[in-house]
Amino acid sequence: MIQYRELCPQEVCTELFHSFARRQKVTKCWRKEKNGWVIKDDPFIDDWTEKEYQALLAELKSTLLAGGFVYAAFCGGHLKGFVSVKPDLMDEKQTYLDLTNIHVSEEMRGQGIGKRLFLAAKEWAKKKGAKKLYLSAHSAVETQAFYKSMGCTEAEIYSQIHVEQEPFDCQLECRL
Repeated sequence: MIQYRELCPQEVCTELFHSFARRQKVTKCWRKEKNGWVIKDDPFIDDWTEKEYQALLAELKSTLLAGGFVYAAFCGGHLKGFVSVKPDLMDEKQTYLDLTNIHVSEEMRGQGIGKRLFLAAKEWAKKKGAKKLYLSAHSAVETQAFYKSMGCTEAEIYSQIHVEQEPFDCQLECRL
């Protein structure tokens, strides 16, 4: 049975991720070209290094300490999914809140956990006054299919910071 709840800053530590498998085998990705979006072969294994885990922990703690949202799924007391949303509107029009992370452990994907996490993030963002969620999202075909099923579309306004950090990500938004 999956339990869902918000995290607090004290819980965000290395041990939280001991049973979490970020690993994703990617074969095809969406790429933006002159004439629009196309699917390209781009096989690789995506996983986090220790340095990336440490950066993630710092980001999640920072989000929580600033008043943001980190919501998690647990199975048998072990973290199996999480979503995070920064607390401050990120654009001049005061439209977007930044959904910075949504991940489900490899062995738990396809069971509706991601959908539940995403819906919780949407509800939280709506209560905070946002009109849309902004996502700089992995370009893997499967990942993009999930976001499309959740109602995401290409962002009207791109965040230059996100584009520079992850140039192959798809910049998306989701109306609340």
